[in-house]
This record gives sequence, C-alpha cells and structure tokens, in this order.
Amino acid sequence: MKAIASINSGSSSIKFSLFTIAGDDTLSLSASGKIEKIGIAPSLVAKDSDGTVLLKRDWLDGAALTHAALLAELFAWATEHPLEGREVIAIGHRVVHGGTEFSRPMPVNAVLLDKLEALSPLAPLHQPHNLAAIRAIAAIHPDLPQVACFDTAFHHDRPAVAARFAIPRALHEQGIRRYGFHGLSYEYVARRLCETDATLASGRVIAAHLGNGASLCAMQDGRSIDTTMGFTALDGLMMGTRCGVLDPGVVLHLQTQLGMSPATVEAMLYNQSGLLGVSGLSSDMRALAASDAREAAEAVELFVWRVAREIAALGSALGGIDGIVFTAGIGENSAEVRSLICRRLEWLGVELDELANAGDYGRISQPDSRIAVHVIPTDEERMIALHTLNALKEIGQ
Repeated sequence: MKAIASINSGSSSIKFSLFTIAGDDTLSLSASGKIEKIGIAPSLVAKDSDGTVLLKRDWLDGAALTHAALLAELFAWATEHPLEGREVIAIGHRVVHGGTEFSRPMPVNAVLLDKLEALSPLAPLHQPHNLAAIRAIAAIHPDLPQVACFDTAFHHDRPAVAARFAIPRALHEQGIRRYGFHGLSYEYVARRLCETDATLASGRVIAAHLGNGASLCAMQDGRSIDTTMGFTALDGLMMGTRCGVLDPGVVLHLQTQLGMSPATVEAMLYNQSGLLGVSGLSSDMRALAASDAREAAEAVELFVWRVAREIAALGSALGGIDGIVFTAGIGENSAEVRSLICRRLEWLGVELDELANAGDYGRISQPDSRIAVHVIPTDEERMIALHTLNALKEIGQ
C-alpha cells in the first residue's frame, strides 16, 4: 500500500500524519502524531487512526536537539517499524509564505528552496522551521519527492484592492502587500462546508481560525475575498503571543523615543504580546479562562472584542454575512469564547443555540438565526496530503 506523509513544522513543534492512498485516490488516515517542546524537553507521540499509541518518547535532556535531529529519530523508527507494509511515496509540507510567485503547491527542488528562504524575514516564526524540515528529510531520503504547500496560496486570487497597502506603488510592486495566511486551514474548511451545508458554502461566510495564531477569512462561494492577516502573520487579530494589527506609529515610538532596537521590537511583537502580553500570565486561552485574575479576564475580553469587530468589518467586503464558521484550537474547543463572540454579533442577526454550542461540532446557531454559525474542525495535514497527491499526478509520479 502506498501512503503520503504530511508535515507541519512550527517553531517548537512538528505535527505529522500518514495517509494511505486507496484505489480511487481517496486518503484514509493511518497514523498521526506530534513532536512538542522542541528546544526545551522534546516529546514524541505517534498514534494510529484508532488512537492507539504506536510510539512515545521523551528527551528530558534534549534541549539542544534540532528539528532535523528529531525528524531523523522519527524516520528511523518509521523505517524499522513500517505500518503494515505502507510505502511512503511522497511528503507534503506546510510552508507559510509563498510570496507573489507561488500560488499552488510545488515539487521541492534547490531553486524553490532558495526562493522560499528569501521569504523567511516575512514569516520568521514559521518559514525557517518549514524549510528546516524539508532539508532534514532531503538529507535522510534524498530521492523521496517532497511538495511545498503554501498558506498564502488560498488568498492569491483575491480582488486586487484587498492586497494593497496605501504606500508608494513601487513598494507594492516589490512585494510589500497583503498576502494572508492560514490558507490550508481555510481551504479545508471551505471543502467541508460544501459537504455539510452546500447552500451556505456558496454564500458569504466568515471563517474564524482561532488558535495560538488567529485570523479571519471572508469567503464567497468558497473563495477568499479578504482576510485579516497581511504582509506577515503578525497582522490582524490579537493572538497567543502576537499583537495583531497595530498603529505603525507605535513601532516608530518604540524605536525613536524608547530606544528599542528593531530586534527587540520584533521579539516583543511576535513573542511577548497578544494574550500573554495583556494578561502577563499565559498565552493559553484555557489557562486564562480558568483564572480568576483581572488581567486574564481583560485579555479574554480584548480577544473577543477584536474578533467580533473584525468579523463585522469583513462583512463589508462580502456585502453581508450568511454564516460564520469557527475552527482551530480555540474556535473548535472553547464554547465560552464562541458564545462571547456571538453575543457581540447579535445585532447582525446571530442567534446562538447555547445547548448546541456546548455540545459537539456542527451548527450551533438557532434554526431561525439570520446568520448560521458552525464549528468545523480543521485538518491542514489532510489538505497537505491532497495537494501532494495531486502534485504527484501532475508530474507523472
């Protein structure tokens, strides 16, 4: 049996999944897992499709282990313990930034890697780790095809006006423009919505990818029309440790009046702001929701305020809103945050079904709510695998 592996490599974690290819080219999940706490005390867990643990390993003294070293450990295990004879024929990777050039998944080669490396300053928390995983696998299995799947690609065909900043035209032509991210997640959500509510999927939908990284996407007939993230994944909504949209004058003030260096400002805006910065306690919404601290409540309130405000604003790009879809870590798992956001949108016609909201996934709005509200779990790894399979067909493999 042939299989495709998907890898989503972040700054401190690597998520992976293995999909078996059926005769009709459908994909079934065979195994998945995660390497966490990279740079601290890495841990690895791999499970089969039923949740049975296949591998569990901890490196309590492994702070110095790199992404490459940990991937080598994973591949060594996979080689020694093949999953029921499955042969991995290709690996697909999430790559956050594809710039203006790459609007579709691409087979990896040296030229592509060099071009993607040049985009690393635009996604410093993600791009270097995405590329490190690709290089690590190339070193282990140089003949194994790899495919880069871009988070920016889903937004590539938005109206031109949605991609512009009000800056000199020459800078726009140099690539300083709004790109948008979380595209693999939005693409998967759009596909699933077609399967669960085709009428809504053809309408005007705001998808809310709310997690440690957070953004919104305004979709019409399953296509991106606008999104909250822009030039980098720092823009838009308040996030776990990222500030989101910020008056550029604040950055100038920090540097010219407070004497902060560009590196210090960058570290603050990417790693010390958002939920963590406002609360002073944690970047984890679960910890903040469970806390009695006033600062924790203020962080949650600001997060909800910003999400509701931007949902309403994106409605103007669509000429109205027919539905809202919550996804990702917070969007899928925090009924409280969903409820707080929906209460702020009642004036638009959102009527939440609190009982459904406290339950499983699916529609969580009242039957007669003017705006339908759904919860759809995202699956970026499956989307990566689908793109990888299609890319192999295109190159005749």
